[in-house]
Amino acid sequence: MNHVIIDRINETRKLMKEAGVDVYIVCTNDYHMSEYTGAYFNEREFLSGFDGSAGTLVVSMKEAVLFTDGRYFVQAKHQLEGTGIKLMQMGCAGVPELEEYCIDILPEGGVIGMDGKMVEAVLGLELERKASCKNGSINYQFNPTKVIWKDRPAFPSSKAFDAEYGQSSSDKIRCLRQNMKGADGHIAASLDDVCWLFNIRGRDIPCNPVIMAYGYISKEEAIIYTDIDRLPENVLSRFDEESIHVKPYEQIYSDIETFKGFKILIDLKRVNLCIYKELEKAGACIIEGQNPEVHMKAVKNSVEIRNLKDVHVEDGAAVTKFIYWIKKMVKNGEQVTEAQAARYLDSLRGQIQDFLEPSFDTISAYGANAAMMHYHAGDDSSLIENRGMLLVDSGGQYLRGTTDVTRTIAMGELTQEEIDNYTLTLKGMLKLSGAHFLYGCTGYNLDILARASLWEKGIDYRCGTGHGIGYLLNVHEAPNGFRWRHVPGKNDLCVLEPGMVTSNEPGVYVEGKYGIRIENEIIVEKDYDNEYGTWLKFATLTLVPVELDAVNVSLLQDEERNALNSYHSMVRDKLSPYFTGEELAWLNEATRNI
Repeated sequence: MNHVIIDRINETRKLMKEAGVDVYIVCTNDYHMSEYTGAYFNEREFLSGFDGSAGTLVVSMKEAVLFTDGRYFVQAKHQLEGTGIKLMQMGCAGVPELEEYCIDILPEGGVIGMDGKMVEAVLGLELERKASCKNGSINYQFNPTKVIWKDRPAFPSSKAFDAEYGQSSSDKIRCLRQNMKGADGHIAASLDDVCWLFNIRGRDIPCNPVIMAYGYISKEEAIIYTDIDRLPENVLSRFDEESIHVKPYEQIYSDIETFKGFKILIDLKRVNLCIYKELEKAGACIIEGQNPEVHMKAVKNSVEIRNLKDVHVEDGAAVTKFIYWIKKMVKNGEQVTEAQAARYLDSLRGQIQDFLEPSFDTISAYGANAAMMHYHAGDDSSLIENRGMLLVDSGGQYLRGTTDVTRTIAMGELTQEEIDNYTLTLKGMLKLSGAHFLYGCTGYNLDILARASLWEKGIDYRCGTGHGIGYLLNVHEAPNGFRWRHVPGKNDLCVLEPGMVTSNEPGVYVEGKYGIRIENEIIVEKDYDNEYGTWLKFATLTLVPVELDAVNVSLLQDEERNALNSYHSMVRDKLSPYFTGEELAWLNEATRNI
């Protein structure tokens, strides 16, 4: 039994009873609806013991449940054991939606409690609407975790730094004003939007180079709400030149009180419930719509694209040197754990001149551990043996951009099942990379290219095929992606446009046995126009060899084999200058024609 978690849930129920709250919801959020959060905001992890990046805890007087998606089913099952918390596997048969579950367990006239600063407005409003059908209500200022969590980490307060790439803040603000849908003002609360708009970055969230800040843009003024002492002199000078005003972080809530009659554009998925409620109380006219910044920053400009192509060479060289090293170490009988392997790869990236930090915690998963899509190797991690496969998913944050790459590495003898499933995964990655498509397509139109070979064998993976990637920002970025069906809450339905960068990462995950994923970053490029419209294609940014020792060549069609040989020729040409001697000989063998 996990008595620590059980005691925390019981203490939560005690405070719920005192406040008249029947159902308490704890989301994986900060005040800005960030996908990843700083330690200060890890309330769901504190209460449940589950440390995955996605999940919602629901506590009632009778039970506690955790909702999470397919990436974390295996991990959550292990981490919730002995806590008394039930796992709700989202998307599986018989599992209700979060809102449906909460309303079902809510008694007549009951109250749903939450910290409105840590709940996205769209979810809070939906719960409020549905609760009213049972004469219930929400308490959006309820947070017992603040009382229970005695040794809570400090609120993030890193220094910001200047980050202008190809477009000034003035130009971005001018374009944004043209896309405000007739609004008088626009509140940007999501940190990637704010930092992109004002051309700053920071270190408030591990792996996400952002700072805690809000933005407000009207026809007359531009305001960033953040603590002024975290802005260096060069940024403050630039803000002064660009007529950008700086106000204290929390002042946005009091400023909203003056917005009576103002038409304010907000994105209900990217703003917290408290901001919505303050606007409502102030008598503002709320215009609901996607933040204009979301689409604007997804289309990388020429400077960003040039930098991304450049940094992927050095990033690819680091990952490739890691593959050479781990294969050699294990083959020679050296004992290397998953965690040691991850640290070594991180150290190789750390030698690149403009490297800042990983773009997410490196996933190094051997054998059955790789079946957990977002497995994290701790101090007691598994030894990597001279057989089976090692899955390594990693990336870096550089001044030249953000990278994300996965390779599944053959450490020795493989089963025929592993080889065949690796090859089916490879076929999907190659087919999607080689797509030629008309402007107007979304990732939903193209996702079948990645899954078709697996689906023919009755195999699937419980996640999207790819996600948008920011520029020195979030490694997961809306609004582009690859997915075969819409998932509520996911913003990845947009039309693909030149300059959008998306990951391409099909896989196979067999619980208790192995996991396979092959991931490249691809960027949309224009091909040509004809009577049917504008034709687009993908260019591959990632430069790391694919594991040829795991390929069943007989399963590849000629065009797939040619595509793989062409890719390896590019990898060999770009990376060879970074290799010498034995390493270079290995690179040539690893990228040989088949």
